[in-house]
Amino acid sequence: MISSLLVANRGEIARRIFRTCRDLGISTVAVHSDADADAPHVKEADAAVRLPGDAPADTYLRGDLIVKAALDAGADAVHPGYGFLSENPEFAAAVADAGLTWIGPPPAAIEAMASKTRAKELMGIAPLTEVTEDDLPVLVKAAAGGGGRGMRVVRELAELDGEFAAARAEALSAFGDGEVFVEPYVEGGRHVEVQILADAHGTVWPLGTRDCSLQRRHQKVIEEAPAPGLTPELATTLYEMAIRAARATDYRGAGTVEFLVVDGTAHFLEMNTRLQVEHPVTEEIFGIDLVALQLSVAEGEALPDAPPEPRGHAVEARLYAEDPAAGWAPQTGTLHGLSVPGVRLDSGYADGDTIGIHYDPMLAKAVAWAPTRTAAVRKLAGALERARVHGPVTNRDLLVRSLRHPEFTEARMDTGFYDRHLPVLTAAAPDPYAPLAAAFADAHGRSRFGGWRNVYSQPQVKWYRTEPDGTEHEVRYRHTRDGLAAEGVVVVHADAARVVLEAAGVRRTYEVTAYGDRVYVGGTALTALPRFPDPTAGQEPGSLLAPMPGTVVRVADGITEGARVEAGQPLLWLEAMKMEHKITAPATGTVTALHAEAGRQVEVGALLAVVSD
Repeated sequence: MISSLLVANRGEIARRIFRTCRDLGISTVAVHSDADADAPHVKEADAAVRLPGDAPADTYLRGDLIVKAALDAGADAVHPGYGFLSENPEFAAAVADAGLTWIGPPPAAIEAMASKTRAKELMGIAPLTEVTEDDLPVLVKAAAGGGGRGMRVVRELAELDGEFAAARAEALSAFGDGEVFVEPYVEGGRHVEVQILADAHGTVWPLGTRDCSLQRRHQKVIEEAPAPGLTPELATTLYEMAIRAARATDYRGAGTVEFLVVDGTAHFLEMNTRLQVEHPVTEEIFGIDLVALQLSVAEGEALPDAPPEPRGHAVEARLYAEDPAAGWAPQTGTLHGLSVPGVRLDSGYADGDTIGIHYDPMLAKAVAWAPTRTAAVRKLAGALERARVHGPVTNRDLLVRSLRHPEFTEARMDTGFYDRHLPVLTAAAPDPYAPLAAAFADAHGRSRFGGWRNVYSQPQVKWYRTEPDGTEHEVRYRHTRDGLAAEGVVVVHADAARVVLEAAGVRRTYEVTAYGDRVYVGGTALTALPRFPDPTAGQEPGSLLAPMPGTVVRVADGITEGARVEAGQPLLWLEAMKMEHKITAPATGTVTALHAEAGRQVEVGALLAVVSD
């Protein structure tokens, strides 16, 4: 019987597992890097062990240190979560060899499926061994791990070597394994998967389907269960293939078998031998706790002959600290506040935490359940729209618009959804009254003698910039005998936290929160601009600035000062949050300055290079 469990992971999934452990009366042990010393998962555990190391991003890949931590803390079981070492058979074996209970499938099952190349061979599918023009487009893919890391679509043969190297470097950084392979890239398909749960007594549960077609950079953004629009015959085929994969490996525990569905035909992609990020949607429709079931199976308990009957529909959206309109660039900074009312929220952060550069930029997962798909989608969209997300730029608006897009609401989406619709979904649509509300909230409580004049002369003026699109607004208002006033609106109420405006007969209420010069008005983020900007501020034309903090992993061959480059040509690559980000030439010209070099750490806005005409 498990009495104390160590989670070999961090953030949201560690907190999720700890929650079940508390419900079951199991004590918990956290591990952490130096960067995570004050993280919520560390504070919530009954005990915590520091993992030494100078590179926070690699700390959770030290299986030897994690096993030692479990033994030192008196844990008798280890749960890997997802990512990091969750699909590493050597780590699973090391846990078992130390006399600890491994919460996952046997090492042999992980070995069979952890490498996507071996998994395909087991299912009778061989990867490409040679790429020609006739094969294009192709997908370069990491053999280990998942989450979209180490994946590149290649449409031009000349790009293959570079993308192959980039995928290998990214996979090595994320999973400690740089093996990559090539397979045909099928466009226009849906990503559908089957959750399975197997015990040691021969029972395998297929726990329904999930659709995870909305993806960016091959990483899932919105998931739902059950997958809509599948025929009973196709669903049965998916279940049978998933069960076959489980039985072929003598599988035990939770796992997911993933498929690409094109024109009603299922193509096997891979089997993930772990709990998936999107497992909550399955939990919601089946009314189960998958972590509790994992623990039960690991203790040798037998599953009932059949799973419970599913009910209703569930949808999950991943809230990321990133700017979708800027190439999905990850964002850093202080998370001042996060709440999403009315839905399940699984998060790895607490108010006041710092979003750093070392890990995945996912802030939270918001999950809505309802009796029907239409109701669940509407519920989640509304909750996200009303959410309080105060901190770095996020994909919140993109999520709301995605959930309300006709292609999604009518279940006609596929994995190319964002390739087709991203410009529309990220188009700026600021509330025209948000800057006014910000100005009135700021002006409230100020001395009337500082702004009010017996004889009206000039209005008060404030300037704001909408984030992240950068639109600037000039706000003019007056202090009068009756209070604050502005042309075209009636100020019904104004204080530092709440402003009520009426325009054209319509009354609107705005909640206002300020953190220094950043102001949040409802769902709109604004930056208050100085009255007298620094006239010397700015960069030389053609300056290429770091869009995020990170590390320069490499500079493209031939890129030196004096090199001639074309617009869009790759110049260098930054690594941030375990992902590589390509930095390209902003225009055709000559590299007149190059400040980037491999291994250099840079802050957001750092000058990397200058390309002059």
